[in-house]
Amino acid sequence: MGGTLARCAATDLGIQWFCWVLAAALRTEKFYDLAGSGTFILLTHLSRVWGGAGHARQKVQAGLVTAWGLRLGTFLFLRILKDGHDRRFDHVRDSPGTFFVYWTVQAVWVFITLLPTLMLNTERRNVPLGARDYIGWAVWSLGFATETIADRQKWLFKSNPDNAGKFIRSGLWAYSRHPNYAGEILQWAGLWLSASSVMRGPQHLSVASPLFVWFLLRHVSGVPILEKQAAKRWGSEPAFQDYVQNTPLLWPRPAL
Repeated sequence: MGGTLARCAATDLGIQWFCWVLAAALRTEKFYDLAGSGTFILLTHLSRVWGGAGHARQKVQAGLVTAWGLRLGTFLFLRILKDGHDRRFDHVRDSPGTFFVYWTVQAVWVFITLLPTLMLNTERRNVPLGARDYIGWAVWSLGFATETIADRQKWLFKSNPDNAGKFIRSGLWAYSRHPNYAGEILQWAGLWLSASSVMRGPQHLSVASPLFVWFLLRHVSGVPILEKQAAKRWGSEPAFQDYVQNTPLLWPRPAL
């Protein structure tokens, strides 16, 4: 296992640092998210090859990670092409050193988040499928549907000229201010649950994967940034104040 994980970590860093060289030279962040999701897919399948096993659980896990990566990577790439830039990088793209940190952090994000899948793909024991697998895949499916629907609803909302300058509070966004992030967390929680079926001892510490995704989105790069931007843009509007007071921040529930 250690050898495969080390090879995956080295490949991960190599890809992100190579992309950093290109991005810094071109002063663009347009393929940042696409490179991240592509690395998830590549490492998932490389670890299966290097692990030397091909059990049903591993095949399903690889398929789910691939579906996630293709869907989210394509969506984020199309979005940045449409918007022309990503505001996260407004003060970064012209600073190669800071840009390097962002690409390195992405490498860490990829490896920690994918760790349960990488561990699973190095396991040669063919443990029969059980309740944890089916529950995990159901949780993943719920998260995938939630994130996909939320992203689509916001895309259509912002594409409508009548909604220019407005904030979305319809569809899933009526039940959570960040339903797409809730879906993202659920997907990695589900994948860890299934992978845990073959884990032993310290391997269960790979639960750091969904916890890391939650922490990153809830406290670092997701919710805090968007909440600050929204408050700056609509904070003085009574309708927005009502939305914030009566709509959950992350986990959906019926509006009050």
